[in-house]
Amino acid sequence: MATGKEGVRLAAIADIHYTRKSQGALQPLFSLISKSADVLLLCGDITDTGLPEEAHVLAKDLKKTMEIPMIGVLGNHDYECGKRDEIQEIFLDAGVNMLDGTTCEVRGIGFAGVKGFAGGFENHALQPWGEDAIKLFVQESVNEAVRLESALSKLRTQQRIVLLHYAPIHGTVEGEHPEIYPFLGTCRLEEPLNRCGVTTVFHGHAHGGSPLGKTREGVPVYNVSMPVLRRNYPDRPPFRLIEIPASREP
Repeated sequence: MATGKEGVRLAAIADIHYTRKSQGALQPLFSLISKSADVLLLCGDITDTGLPEEAHVLAKDLKKTMEIPMIGVLGNHDYECGKRDEIQEIFLDAGVNMLDGTTCEVRGIGFAGVKGFAGGFENHALQPWGEDAIKLFVQESVNEAVRLESALSKLRTQQRIVLLHYAPIHGTVEGEHPEIYPFLGTCRLEEPLNRCGVTTVFHGHAHGGSPLGKTREGVPVYNVSMPVLRRNYPDRPPFRLIEIPASREP
């Protein structure tokens, strides 16, 4: 573990898609993360279809292997079966601090997280006009951005880390088919990142995207989807390890 004078090592991963048959599949990876990092970040789609049984399998593996703090957000797959509250409780019981428009502080670093939503980027972002269904879709995107900004406003730490599932910039979805960009994230999530002094952002969801991008204000954004990490870094274990400088004493 890092000391107070050193940085804090964050290991981030997304889209592990645990099924009822995944017991033990990632235990070696989790053990390596536990030895390599100070905090584990789980950025959504941690179950395959959002079944409580899948969550229990993953929770069991995490309990067996992880000896560091864990923080997570849910992804769209985790919502699939309508059991969001139940699977969140399963992960909370396993020691994962699940963020949903909320924050936590670990080793002097502030963390804020939301799932995020779709909607597209820049001039191609969907706008709230026409049918009520379109307006409701856009409103969900706006609501997630508002919840993220509200969470960030509560942090008083020098270092602020954001966990998302959906992408906040188009740079980390590049590599996917452009036709599906609107379903992979929204630039509405980028605005709070630029306004609130965020240090680093992690997300998943775009399995065919790019591993690294930046917001317009230069905030680094990491796509930590396991397929992205495996494809771009075949000689490394499929998690992103970032060291955040320790906060300076006031």
